[in-house]
Amino acid sequence: MLDTYSQRLSNSATFILLMGAVLLAPITVSAQAPPAVKIDLDQAIQLALKHNHNLLAARSGIQQSQAEEITAAIRPNPVFTYDDLYVPITPNDFTASEINQVTEFDVGAAFTWERGHKRDARIEAAKDNTTVTRTQVFDNERTLKFNVAQQFVNVLLAKSTLDFARQDLDSFTKTVDISESEYKAGAISEGDYLKIKLQLLQFQTDVSSAQLALVQALADMRQFLGYDAVPDNYDVVGDLAYTPLHLNRQDLELIAMQHRPDLLAARQGVTSADSQYKLAKANGKRDLTTAFTYTHVSGINSAGFTASIEIPVWDRNQGEIARTNYAIGGAQETEKAAEDQVMTDVITAYEGLHTADQVASLYESGYLKQAQDSRDISEYAYKRGAASLLDFLDAERSYRATELAYRQALANYMVAVEQVREAVGVRSLP
Repeated sequence: MLDTYSQRLSNSATFILLMGAVLLAPITVSAQAPPAVKIDLDQAIQLALKHNHNLLAARSGIQQSQAEEITAAIRPNPVFTYDDLYVPITPNDFTASEINQVTEFDVGAAFTWERGHKRDARIEAAKDNTTVTRTQVFDNERTLKFNVAQQFVNVLLAKSTLDFARQDLDSFTKTVDISESEYKAGAISEGDYLKIKLQLLQFQTDVSSAQLALVQALADMRQFLGYDAVPDNYDVVGDLAYTPLHLNRQDLELIAMQHRPDLLAARQGVTSADSQYKLAKANGKRDLTTAFTYTHVSGINSAGFTASIEIPVWDRNQGEIARTNYAIGGAQETEKAAEDQVMTDVITAYEGLHTADQVASLYESGYLKQAQDSRDISEYAYKRGAASLLDFLDAERSYRATELAYRQALANYMVAVEQVREAVGVRSLP
């Protein structure tokens, strides 16, 4: 009986200890990192247009200019006047009769009538300035789109280079392993084995450099997108690709002349300069001020009307009129300079695309495959004693250099396409 009781007590103690260990044990929650956000080029551009701080600051200029339109439309305020003279200050004299017979007071209102359609000229000048500002913001958007696209291509290049570096490292690591087995079997000398093993350092360095380049490219693009627009672990979706475009330079020039925001802003600048000239001429007209006054003197109530206008003997705003007239000529020259810049940009971008297309076509035509075949043949011959180690390593270096140059050529071609888009001012090409 005692043994049974002791056994139960022991079992109860064991159960309590186990429960205590479970309750007191730290609770481990498996925290999983949020999935990486992946964006394509169009999404990247939209994020930049929405979150880029420099662009948002430029857009505030439109709102400021619209506020100036409100200011331009404001009419002059009427002026209220009141004066009270000969007011008694002693209690005995402060009577209704005394105030009526002795005290004099005047109440009046004056209003300035703007002549020369000043208000209409101010409104027109302010609206034209808003149009110029808005078009300049569009040009900022054009530049931002190109910067984002260019940086997007840099990210694709960094990713492609990193993938190739890892593949090349994995392939050469296998070669080192085979060489080690051959060295141990006496098939190759120790000198050849060490040369191959030392070459592995270059492949490892390439991977590290490619990883750093990818991190830097993503950080640079995030600056254009806005750091709050994407998380730290964001990534891009896309590949380096060669897609031939058959474009006509004359068509590109025509599109650019119709859509380049900086050119449109320069053209609108001429209109704005003309409206400023009209405003200056309107300001040369002197305004008329009229006033109505009610007067009480010695018990007599009377009304008075006055009108005043400045005589433009010397100041007729002739200096500002002359300046704004010259400004029209300056704006016209700015327009012509913008046209020349557009033509130059289109020609430069078109020829750059043509050259990049030729280089990419050369790699696509067979040079890339020839470099790979040369590397494979040299590796096959070396492993069978038909080629020297130097020949094999040289073929390996040539293949790696060709692959990297090919990827750079693809990136250059894609950037050249984006430069054409920037030059014409639209994303869609004919």
